[in-house]
Amino acid sequence: MDQQKVDMFILSNGNKLPENQVAVIRERLLSVDEDKWFTISSLQFKDPMTALLLSLFLGYLGVDRFYLGQAGLGVIKLLTCGGCGIWALIDWFLIMNSARQINADKLLNYLV
Repeated sequence: MDQQKVDMFILSNGNKLPENQVAVIRERLLSVDEDKWFTISSLQFKDPMTALLLSLFLGYLGVDRFYLGQAGLGVIKLLTCGGCGIWALIDWFLIMNSARQINADKLLNYLV
């Protein structure tokens, strides 16, 4: 893979991936075939800032978890009103890292 393409991908999507996994993702991207590149560059990632805003304003309804594709957790959070507010409060601090990890897992699963 062309190093310039990989660097541009990391530059444009680095804020949506966990910082501790960027080096590993970069190395894996460098070893990817050219024919997979179009699909990789068109992957849609969840925005951590959007997840945080949803968590701040609608977290007690589980909307943040639905946004991340975690429907089961979203339903539980909805039925418990955000775990009586405690779960919603904790998610304010954890939801951005959860979104980044989900993005990294999605990309790494495709690269395997």
